Amino acid sequence: MKDKCLSGVTVDATANVYFDGRCISHSLRMGDGTRKSVGVVLPSRLSFGTGAAERMECVGGSCRVLLPGEGAWRQVSAGESFEVPADARFEIEVVGDPFHYICHYLD
Repeated sequence: MKDKCLSGVTVDATANVYFDGRCISHSLRMGDGTRKSVGVVLPSRLSFGTGAAERMECVGGSCRVLLPGEGAWRQVSAGESFEVPADARFEIEVVGDPFHYICHYLD
């Protein structure tokens, strides 16, 4: 896995902990005002809701996602991404190694 260099970034040092610790992330504010989060999902099957539209970039591990309007699960691995519309729900399943991600908020 390659490191990501993010200059001009403000990091919220307090972690966002969801689903009894099965998903942990940190919020970032970029120099241009855009928002992102970086995190990890441990092996589990979870249902997430979005406020803003998101692009989830996989930077390590893999997962399966069931996106709104799609009838089949999609496999996502390192170097790939998927998008979720605003005000939607999606399912994610991680088996084996943790899923490491960068969430790009598209608002």
